Amino acid sequence: MSAPRLSVLGALAGAALLSACAPSLGPPPPGGGSRPPPPPPVTGSVNFSAQDFAWSQRPGSNVIAGRVAYRQGAARFTCAGSAVVLTPETRWSSRRMAALYGSTQSAALPTDEVRARTPSAPAGDAGPFVKRTTCDEADQFAFGGLPDGAWYAITIARPAGRPDAPTVALMKRVVVRGGRTVALAM
Repeated sequence: MSAPRLSVLGALAGAALLSACAPSLGPPPPGGGSRPPPPPPVTGSVNFSAQDFAWSQRPGSNVIAGRVAYRQGAARFTCAGSAVVLTPETRWSSRRMAALYGSTQSAALPTDEVRARTPSAPAGDAGPFVKRTTCDEADQFAFGGLPDGAWYAITIARPAGRPDAPTVALMKRVVVRGGRTVALAM
């Protein structure tokens, strides 16, 4: 083989190895399996600033119509009666999602695992800027009057019909613009 062909094959082999090591999101499948790796450490300084959240307090005409459709194998999960929070996206909240969920896009992790990661998340109180509602019996929720921007929807779900079963924390990023209703499946 020629030298250029060997370097291409080497690069392909390296890419295959790296993709095999890519982290997966979500809890392990029932009956065992390995846990996803912990999220990468939060690096750099991103301090909480109420000013960064100011955009989220403006009135708007966007709506998020959400529903929980999460399944793990044959088990359907429900969020009925659980709180649903909507956190505005800022540099600080993005870093917090990365620390808690290992992603800034979406995740489904055991609730205890997310809670255990809390000490490693950036400190700050976004509470005054977070919007809250409750998931109904049909596993649906909605937020209205939202300004244009990106948000993180978060809720807790448990296997349907198993009130004492371990819960899963669900997080998903959603962008709203132009006075529209955005359907969000978690």
